[in-house]
Amino acid sequence: MTPNYKLIYSDLINKKFPERIGEFQTILSKNKLSFLDIINLNEKIFQNKKAQQKVNQKYRSYSKSDILRILDYQKKHGLNNIQLAHHFRLSRNTVTKWKKMFLV
Repeated sequence: MTPNYKLIYSDLINKKFPERIGEFQTILSKNKLSFLDIINLNEKIFQNKKAQQKVNQKYRSYSKSDILRILDYQKKHGLNNIQLAHHFRLSRNTVTKWKKMFLV
């Protein structure tokens, strides 16, 4: 069972940032949010809170389909492990572990 991110983020925006609702309508109008949509929403909402993002990084979890999409993104854009880790704010060791688990 996964959290309903669409409901969580729409409630958050309505309560804390009602003046910015139009900015997020395109993402929130989707039937199901992907992990990239969630990351984009999080960055747009909390753009000035870098310290909070560092704390929240500990609690991220990725499904197998999310991991495969990240690794596909790496292949599509020709990134090495360090560049991919920096782009998605991951550990390069995590990227290496995922590649060993899912691509070998």
